Amino acid sequence: MTEPSLSIVIPSWNTVDLLRECLRTIAEADKPTTEVIVIDNGSDDGSADMVALEFPEVRLTRNSENEGFAKGSNRGIRQATGKYILLHNADTEVESDALRIMFDFLDSNPAYGAAAPKLVNRDGSTQGGCMAFPGFWTPLCFGTPLERWWPKSPELNRYFLRSWDHEDDRDIDQPPAACLMVRRAVLEEIGHFDEVLWLFFNDVDLSLRLARAGYKTRFLSESRVMHHVGASTSQFRGMHIEWQKNRLHYYRKHHGKLAGLWVKLNVTWTFWDYAAGQWWRGVRGRERGDVAPYRDAWKEFMSL
Repeated sequence: MTEPSLSIVIPSWNTVDLLRECLRTIAEADKPTTEVIVIDNGSDDGSADMVALEFPEVRLTRNSENEGFAKGSNRGIRQATGKYILLHNADTEVESDALRIMFDFLDSNPAYGAAAPKLVNRDGSTQGGCMAFPGFWTPLCFGTPLERWWPKSPELNRYFLRSWDHEDDRDIDQPPAACLMVRRAVLEEIGHFDEVLWLFFNDVDLSLRLARAGYKTRFLSESRVMHHVGASTSQFRGMHIEWQKNRLHYYRKHHGKLAGLWVKLNVTWTFWDYAAGQWWRGVRGRERGDVAPYRDAWKEFMSL
């Protein structure tokens, strides 16, 4: 049997219909010799049975529970044998030439460690999603009252790459891992996903380690992948708490303990701003939101 040139790794959790379309578009796409690896994270919607029945050529692993995106992806990466690995979400559909464009670019440009496609919405409009690496000012300006007061601050413009419309090719810091093609040799060199980053910031961490190792990442606008944003993460009830935990770990890992304290300070400010706002609503006789769940989540976060 011919060794595959490309391994596609898809972690999946309760997205049976989207996963079916994802696998169908991959099967019909122009691509090199390819193996597809699906890691089912304990789905209870029949996803794993659907893959086994309708796509018998796919290498399927059934996890007994939801291990999270990073750990599930790493299981697939360890099974992969291709020269290139496509880290791929189940809530995506590739256009016919998307895989070939990324593969051919990496095969012809050895200075690049990874390539990313343009993500688009169902109506074909550009989704964007590529960002600059988060810096010192990002926790102050993003997700805090300051974002509400100053939504077009220079830091947010930098972080979200607002001066770029995602309509041309360029080198980028961090593309979403919804679809990202990486050299397997590079992953073996820098390491796989950080499994402490259970659901969020694992792609940011991977991209930063890739850049620090001297590899570039290329955004390819002609490679188009339709992305149903948040199809899995929106089902996860603790999504916002997990996001904060994962961000804290990222900042501590790459910027030290003081950076972790800086993140906690900004989260604390944001919580008390919300609590004060709900109190003031009550003073004015308006309906107040329940502060208790946010208070409990904040206390848990501060204990980390």
